[in-house]
Amino acid sequence: MNTPTFCLCGSGIEYAQCCGPFHSGEKKPVTAEALMRSRFTAYALHNAGYLQDTWDATVRPELIDFSKEKVDWQRLEIGNTKKGGAKDAKGVVEFKAYYLEDGEEYVMTEISQFIKRAGGWFYLDGLVKSIGKVGLQTNLGKNAPCSCGSGKKFKRCCGAE
Repeated sequence: MNTPTFCLCGSGIEYAQCCGPFHSGEKKPVTAEALMRSRFTAYALHNAGYLQDTWDATVRPELIDFSKEKVDWQRLEIGNTKKGGAKDAKGVVEFKAYYLEDGEEYVMTEISQFIKRAGGWFYLDGLVKSIGKVGLQTNLGKNAPCSCGSGKKFKRCCGAE
């Protein structure tokens, strides 16, 4: 795992002072947004253990397989947040995740839900709103590929009811 100097989560802070302490278990994110940022960085670094540990147990996949991952995650932009503060029990974070595939830049917009259990934040699920080349995104909703990397559509994977 090759860790960058500056954190990929878009905070502008060095990884060792930003998401690094979350990934090592030294600290826990105190907001849903902080968890979202740390999960994006973990995904970009292929840190499956952290992703599993921060996924709510009621919907956590058995395995996260990066072997078919063909993209290079570049950066994260946080959009709207709803609740998800230190004193909240639930939170929603909308974000744009930028990545390179075959030398071209793409962006995925997702709305993710988080829940706080036993004093810690956990990822519950996400709805991909759009995905595609920067400037040419297609709105996909529940028919988008699942962000967990399973290769299934969101509605057949983490979005299944």
